[in-house]
Amino acid sequence: TTDMANQEEAEIQISELDLLSSMFPYEEEFSVTDQLALAELKHYVENESAEVPSSKVQFILNVKTEVPNASMVEFSMACALPFKYPTVLPEITVRSSLLSRSQQILLNSDLKTYLMQNFSGEPCVLSAREWVKDHAASYIDKDLSSSSMTASDATQSEVTTFTRLWIYSHHIYNKQKRKNIIDWAKELSLSGFCMPGKPGVVCVEGLQSSCEEFWSRVRRLTWKRILIRHREDVSLEGGGHADIQKQRKFPTLEEKCFDAHGARGNHMDLGQLYHFLEEKGCADIFQIYFGVEGH
Repeated sequence: TTDMANQEEAEIQISELDLLSSMFPYEEEFSVTDQLALAELKHYVENESAEVPSSKVQFILNVKTEVPNASMVEFSMACALPFKYPTVLPEITVRSSLLSRSQQILLNSDLKTYLMQNFSGEPCVLSAREWVKDHAASYIDKDLSSSSMTASDATQSEVTTFTRLWIYSHHIYNKQKRKNIIDWAKELSLSGFCMPGKPGVVCVEGLQSSCEEFWSRVRRLTWKRILIRHREDVSLEGGGHADIQKQRKFPTLEEKCFDAHGARGNHMDLGQLYHFLEEKGCADIFQIYFGVEGH
């Protein structure tokens, strides 16, 4: 079952993280940047929670390596493990102050190619670190201006990711939270909608980094229960403003109240929510939110 697979993937992630922390005990070599995600993952594995962790475990690996003229250079690898890792590749971005933008893009795309060709479905963070240790320094002196890839091509081939998050909350009544949701979405150029009441539903869409920033703020507020129920990511080559606008299913972010019923007037009419989602071409999401409970 997927649960078994998820459980197994999560266990592999934890054992790999344990291995990394025993090999690199010092903070300056290896540090987990999202402790909460790691705690959620452990909680999930210890079977105390059927709740799939809501965010990826993120960590930094720093690699010192010698360049030919015998000076030391440090590369930092920012890593995130998608929940399905190792069945999918880790997300790794290698940076160094000595790399130009086009050198950095090339290095990262070569690392990804190496991982894709050699590690399908197996843990590969250590192998990625080895590859960086052995190869990264050679990118510092690469002269990309004469090669077929000019800096402007490199910038062009930057891939932008458009993300849509479907957030589920046990309930949303609090006026301040509702105001935060709308204000933050506006500030981060996200569109979507927020359905207050019980349950509470929030959808935000826009640039991946903005969606992630929105989620990290929202989840810091106090909630009885809140999680990302579903996430959609679309890679846009070039990803200019127009491409992003094309992906949107909602023009702005607004609060949607569907006829409330129930004694406190706070239970939303889920039939109306269904029709609203259907109009927007998102009917399958209703299944994801309420499939188990039915209407």
